[in-house]
Amino acid sequence: MHGLSREGLGRASVIHYHGGPITPEPVAVALWTRRHAMVSFANPEQVELAFEVAQSVALDNGAFSFWRAGRGKVDVPAYAAFVERWRGHPGFDWALIPDVIDGDEDANEALLLEWLRENGGMRDGVPVWHLHESLERLQMLACRGDRVALGSSGAYSDPGSAEWWQRMGEAMDAVCDSEGRPRCKLHGLRMLDPTIFSQLPLASADSCNVARNIGIDQAWDRGPYAPKSKTTRALILAERIEHHGSAARWRRTFGHQHNMELFA
Repeated sequence: MHGLSREGLGRASVIHYHGGPITPEPVAVALWTRRHAMVSFANPEQVELAFEVAQSVALDNGAFSFWRAGRGKVDVPAYAAFVERWRGHPGFDWALIPDVIDGDEDANEALLLEWLRENGGMRDGVPVWHLHESLERLQMLACRGDRVALGSSGAYSDPGSAEWWQRMGEAMDAVCDSEGRPRCKLHGLRMLDPTIFSQLPLASADSCNVARNIGIDQAWDRGPYAPKSKTTRALILAERIEHHGSAARWRRTFGHQHNMELFA
């Protein structure tokens, strides 16, 4: 009963997807073994490794990386072929449907329809709702499949900011019932931060936090017991992240309540 509120079900399991690429390769092996991995179409070099050692793998369409690097939008047929290659693997979970990070709803609906044509329907594809899009679109996507990914964008591109929490609260109010329970499974893109996912009723979340932070030496040089190896750092970060579950229901906390005793 540890972690339950008086109302019951105060904390829920959440799948923690650790994004790559992670270097050097032995660190990726140590981190992903018996854990959950997310591999991006924009950086697919470790996809075989992820499927070999991870408990399960989700595939990212790479839209955020393409957008940040100014490389244009996702090549839908090429990405569909990439997904199809791994769809039959027992460790395959799902794949993000191509999207445009800063695009309008028409542009994202066009990509969604193109994906449906390429794949013969929704199948195991997960659509992305961007925070700058309408709440009506979020509700529509929640009715079309069993999972929707939430992407930070526009004026709400900084997860955890005051503006972001206000918009996320509006999204939760729109997609949850009167008891705060989501009408479909929700995935948090770039939300694998316990200060975020512990307050939202997410079924899963991802980030590249571990991959980014294991190489920042100054963040780890604190006393004689500070871990020096990237492998040890990766395992420490993963353990601290995975110590926390998601909220079982949306309780309108808006970022004000934390349970972060093990996460700096």
